[in-house]
Amino acid sequence: MTTQPVLEAREHRDGAAGTLAFDLPAELIATRPFEAGGRRRDEAPMLVSWRWSGDTVDARVADLPRLLEPGDVLVVNQSATLAAAVPVGDGRIVHLSTQLGAERWVVEVRQACGHGSLPLPDAEPGPIRLPGGAEVELLGPYPSNHGGRLRLWLAGLRLPTTLSSYLAQHGRPIRYGCGAEAWPLSSYQTVFGLTPGSAEMPSAARGFTLELVAELIGAGVVLAPITLHTGVSSLEAGEEPYPEQYRVPAPTAELVNGARADGHRIVAVGTTATRAIETAADERGRVHPSQGWTDLVVTPERGVRAVDGILTGWHEPRASHLLLLEAVGGRPLLERSYARALAGRYRWHEFGDFHLVLP
Repeated sequence: MTTQPVLEAREHRDGAAGTLAFDLPAELIATRPFEAGGRRRDEAPMLVSWRWSGDTVDARVADLPRLLEPGDVLVVNQSATLAAAVPVGDGRIVHLSTQLGAERWVVEVRQACGHGSLPLPDAEPGPIRLPGGAEVELLGPYPSNHGGRLRLWLAGLRLPTTLSSYLAQHGRPIRYGCGAEAWPLSSYQTVFGLTPGSAEMPSAARGFTLELVAELIGAGVVLAPITLHTGVSSLEAGEEPYPEQYRVPAPTAELVNGARADGHRIVAVGTTATRAIETAADERGRVHPSQGWTDLVVTPERGVRAVDGILTGWHEPRASHLLLLEAVGGRPLLERSYARALAGRYRWHEFGDFHLVLP
């Protein structure tokens, strides 16, 4: 007999909303790609939740063509994942998070641990020599640090070659914890990834395969691409996501606006796609072509304007992403779906299972 998990509200740091707190058993953290067992990515489990009824049902990612309707729009992120973790050689590892300019980055310095990493609280300003004749210089705290330990740094990065060439030779995918396994960069890519730039995989799209994409198109579901380059995901509990570079092209804005006008649903694939589309939407929900940097934090108080549903993974206790999910699905549905996911042994993290929230 499975014990029903206990979930509770915790006050968000600005007092405006509550985040979801729960105990996440270590055995529910996925450390292996789903396809490592010889299965297709789209066979991964997916919990489906409906806001209007509060119902939840177990499904698979491959069921999407039967859960969506002709004319519905899936907003997908075309950002591809970088091999953004660079070992220093002295037991440290530098995570390249967000590129601000030609030689200006936001980075995180961590302690290498097996194939993964652990927090390193005592980094100090100054240069760090990297392999292959490169150097990163920690210039000062990045402004998004919210008290507590110093985590993110504004840094200068000097490379002897192009970024892509350097990371291909010296970088590896960002991984966390001492128990992380050494999967190749291809395991951290999605079928939509065309433009390299994300420090970590936009993992909500990981369950898609080329076969599933073809089936969705054949069923009349519309795919609308955006690009948002993600930073590191090692955020402290309650820490808001910091500014990220995004682009919503004109054809995507037209597709979303046309579908909404015709009464179809807009389903964002991931919190990244949600953040990009909501950044580009005005107060009436009309999406405009735009690009640049977004510092938007979607909360229940702000709500969503253009997005009706979301396909996402399962998020850490008290993570700020849970506020975005509450904005899309509502608090009662969020509590119900997370309780069912814990009881049903769904898997967490980037190699984990999926959650589809529909209106």
